[in-house]
Amino acid sequence: MKQILRAVCWSVLFCTAPASVYASASAPVSATAAATVTASAPVPDHAVGKRMIVISQDGSGPGGSNIMSMMTLLQSPAVDVLGITIVTGNAWRDDEVRHTLRMLELIGRPDVPVVPGSVFPLVRTQEETRLTVPLNGQFGWLGAWGQRPDVITTQHAGLVEPEKPRTLLGPWDTPPLREGEPALRPLAEDAAHFLIRQVRAHPHEVTVYAAGPLTDIALAVSLDPHFAELAQGIVIMGGSLNPHTDDPEFENSPRHEFNFWFDPEAARITLRAHWARIDLTTVDISIQAMFTQDMVDEIARSSQPAARYIAANSKERYYMWDEIAACAWLDPAIVARSRDVYMDVDVSHGPAYGETLTWSKALKPTHGLQLVHAQLELDLPRFRKCFIDLMTAPPVGKVAP
Repeated sequence: MKQILRAVCWSVLFCTAPASVYASASAPVSATAAATVTASAPVPDHAVGKRMIVISQDGSGPGGSNIMSMMTLLQSPAVDVLGITIVTGNAWRDDEVRHTLRMLELIGRPDVPVVPGSVFPLVRTQEETRLTVPLNGQFGWLGAWGQRPDVITTQHAGLVEPEKPRTLLGPWDTPPLREGEPALRPLAEDAAHFLIRQVRAHPHEVTVYAAGPLTDIALAVSLDPHFAELAQGIVIMGGSLNPHTDDPEFENSPRHEFNFWFDPEAARITLRAHWARIDLTTVDISIQAMFTQDMVDEIARSSQPAARYIAANSKERYYMWDEIAACAWLDPAIVARSRDVYMDVDVSHGPAYGETLTWSKALKPTHGLQLVHAQLELDLPRFRKCFIDLMTAPPVGKVAP
């Protein structure tokens, strides 16, 4: 693993809680360690009093959970989104970058930089995954590597899954976008260095929101050993404990979750880093909220850009994985129940490769693991109001320099 990394190396105002909810003391950092990292572009001044966040996401689109979660944060007047980094996950990175840029144009937030991240996981490969199917069985969701296998069917009322491409796309394929091509361009920087630069520019003030595979977060941790402790904390959509569902993806694999599965080694590195706080939105809580046609209809009554974007582009009616993670950071009270656990990821390359491992404090291994606040139950009415209020609000607008 070391050799690989060396080589790759508004509750009132729009459902926003005060930053102190997440504030936590962290280990002291030396003056040398806190020195500014050399940057490819200057870090701009940001609005005083806003909570700062940097997004790491697999921005498949148009619409869908990945895009709508970013919109949740972008639409909050109490949040300063420092930038968005894009990693391969549900789709390939380059295609995701284009969808994200176009979303920013359409909702009136062209001020937010987008930075390309990793195209491939640290270790797991598409070919290795294909070869293990005869031995280990089918995987419920393949993302960029093929989405959901045809042998798996879901029968939830009102569910509309992502549309499958007519042909399987490769990492460098950039088919025409249904929502139109973006005029914006991404920054000429890589995600890991951008993440480090933003955290070091605002030590102990920036939350890292990671709702895709954790490849770029792991790279940032590996490049800069103080990156995690200099952040205010990390919000992760990932992992699974014991979801109560008959969904075939999780019914017999309760510890499986796509983001951890797609890059297990990156998830392990990220979970073991010394964050001041780790908040984790699990499968358990995610499957309690479905993006429904009723929600779309309510949002579509607004004439604001974000609402128009959703009405035109959000065709999926599926679990609101990433939106819950975003709304829970804005308003922790949407989480009705959570559990503190010590968490890791199986990296054994066997049938459980990428599955979530947890322990209590009494039974955890002696070294390496960090405390994780795992979200398990949702206040659904509060969450729905939070999300709909944000999606029907006007654009926040560019932060004045």
